[in-house]
Amino acid sequence: MVSERSLAVLHAIVGDYVSSNEPVGSKAIVDRHSFGVSAATIRNDMALLEEDELIAQPHTSSGRVPTDKGYRLYVDTLARSRPLTGAQRSAIERFLGESSDLDDVMARTVRLLAQLTNQVAVAQYPSLRRTVVRHIDLVAIGEDRVLCVLILGSGVVEQQIARLPASLVTEAWVHGLRQRIAGAAVGADVETAVSAIEDLDDRLGEWAQPAETELVRRVLGVVLDQLRAGRNDRIAVAGAANLSRTGSFEGALPVVLEAIEEQVTLLRLFDELVQDSREVAASIGRENAAYGLASTSIIAANYEEEGASVSKLGVLGPLRMDYAANISAVRAVARYLNRFLGEENEQGRGGQGRRPDARR
Repeated sequence: MVSERSLAVLHAIVGDYVSSNEPVGSKAIVDRHSFGVSAATIRNDMALLEEDELIAQPHTSSGRVPTDKGYRLYVDTLARSRPLTGAQRSAIERFLGESSDLDDVMARTVRLLAQLTNQVAVAQYPSLRRTVVRHIDLVAIGEDRVLCVLILGSGVVEQQIARLPASLVTEAWVHGLRQRIAGAAVGADVETAVSAIEDLDDRLGEWAQPAETELVRRVLGVVLDQLRAGRNDRIAVAGAANLSRTGSFEGALPVVLEAIEEQVTLLRLFDELVQDSREVAASIGRENAAYGLASTSIIAANYEEEGASVSKLGVLGPLRMDYAANISAVRAVARYLNRFLGEENEQGRGGQGRRPDARR
């Protein structure tokens, strides 16, 4: 059981080591922190921390550095993360608020998070299952081709061409089919819209002429593919160059870079984080060994509107990182992304987009 003062000493060691990248000694702790006890007493606390494998001595006669276990206890006992400044919060609001669509907001999210934390930023695309279908359009672009346009409340725009087996496409025929498809799907969430289009397909004989059955089925198939296009198997990444600036990975940097490039690894790792009620979670050092990332720490948070499948965003970096500041940044960006998706879906239900570009 770590005493209250020993825990405070651990927090001092982590804070000083993160800022200086130098092992921390008892005299430095006495000089920099107001413990009100002698250096000998601090050395005794440090000996207890070392006995519990929370700190270690990298070299003879050097100070101490936190271990993986020490970082874990430090993160678990943070009274609160360091709040962002008003300027940082305004920057998040302004920079992400200028996004034109989902792809843009995801790219901006990881760029901003990488800048705020000086780590690698990772964001999993939202699942979109509960996202509202804002608009569906069909446009004849030839006698045997129809352009299918799908716009979701989150700002996602999907465009795909349905190629038809006969040259029977007319403006009137496309307009009538669009009215039927849009009437079944627009205003519903994606999951409900999929069911509605599948029902149209099942009842095709009730409302379509025999000669046009195959044509309609081709168009419905394209619309279903667009609605089913899952995006949370995709991630956005930024800030990989930050890894080389820390000098903390020694020979492990190629392995870390390979894991970032192999996005499946990151998806699996992030998917295991934030499974409990915590708003932000951290996975530290040896806890990531199964993924070949034992030299890294990861901070992650859930985001996405209530009732939908959650997605993750966070940062990956060395063990020696500013956990308090990074937890604050991840939490703040996740909260904004929640609000962004919620507002987009509310606007989608009302039929009006919040940003003109999102409707193009």
